[in-house]
Amino acid sequence: MTEATLRADTRTVHIQWNDGASADYPFIWLRDNGPEGFHADTKERHFDLLSVPVDVAPKAVTLNGGALELDWGDSGGVSRFDMDWLKAHRPGCAFADPAKVAIETWRADLGSSGVPRAHADDVLTNDTALHDWLCATKRTGLSMIEGLADSRDVGIEVARRIGFLRETNFGTTFEVKSKPNPNNLAYTADRLPLHTDLPNQELPPGYQFLHCLANEAMGGGSLFCDGYAVAADLKSDDPAAYDLLSRISIPFRFHDAEYDIRRRHKVIALDDTGAVTEIRFNAHIADALDLPADAIEPYYQAYRRFMALTRDPAYLVTLKLAAGEMVVFDNRRVLHGREAFDPNTGYRHLHGCYVDRGEFDSRLRVLSR
Repeated sequence: MTEATLRADTRTVHIQWNDGASADYPFIWLRDNGPEGFHADTKERHFDLLSVPVDVAPKAVTLNGGALELDWGDSGGVSRFDMDWLKAHRPGCAFADPAKVAIETWRADLGSSGVPRAHADDVLTNDTALHDWLCATKRTGLSMIEGLADSRDVGIEVARRIGFLRETNFGTTFEVKSKPNPNNLAYTADRLPLHTDLPNQELPPGYQFLHCLANEAMGGGSLFCDGYAVAADLKSDDPAAYDLLSRISIPFRFHDAEYDIRRRHKVIALDDTGAVTEIRFNAHIADALDLPADAIEPYYQAYRRFMALTRDPAYLVTLKLAAGEMVVFDNRRVLHGREAFDPNTGYRHLHGCYVDRGEFDSRLRVLSR
């Protein structure tokens, strides 16, 4: 049977479940997380941590009706914890997160046919289809929506099914087409080498949505590369280069007549466990390296190695978007680019927007309830 006991020596409540699982819960943690300390409507904590000493201790602990009850005496009455909640929130164990989807890296062998696809009508009207498409998109970092109506608004409608759009200095939405006096290479007909968008921002945008309204020109294929796969291979083949790119930040800058936006970032960002979480690579807006002179050549060697891998056909997937299709990708994982096209042979027009990773994950969690 489930048992709960006070352990004064370690200042914890020890719980032993009848399935063999066990955990220790520090007294201060239990006091801080007591259900009575949260607002019933907003679910926000209103308990004041400074209202009790750090060595707070319960007077008694009991199991009552499938719940753990702690009597805090004069320091705050009784806390009543659901046992399932306690089991799911054991100290030292990561909480289950429906937005934590297992990542699958890919290379050229993914091919166009391997890119996950969904139909616009399903994603717009069916929450199960939306959930499944979000999971597939997060797993690979790249997906396609098919069957979009011939309207600039419908691609944005799909994005808004997820959450708020991310506004940047290019606007809330943007038009990717050749135009006079461009302030970005995307607004030309030139070849666009693989990159991630806006590493000059404090927080680069998350998922990018590119809805194809017309693609009649010769050329203009859309290029994609899994930056996580590139980073993994670089770590294996050239650990010194990987170390430099994941340890040293470099400056990025976008500037035109209206804006001058700068930020330093590492090309390969890692989390506390050493896992890759972001790729920030854009040679077009990398500012002049300001590293010490003796560090510049070694860094360039590592940077060029990464750049060369992004141009290796072994990593490339090419999609020739057609009107009514929209490609969606994680801008902080998947590098994208474009083959040059001839605007004299036909019209090419993509309509785009961004939705940040936080919005994407939030929608996954809500749909998983």
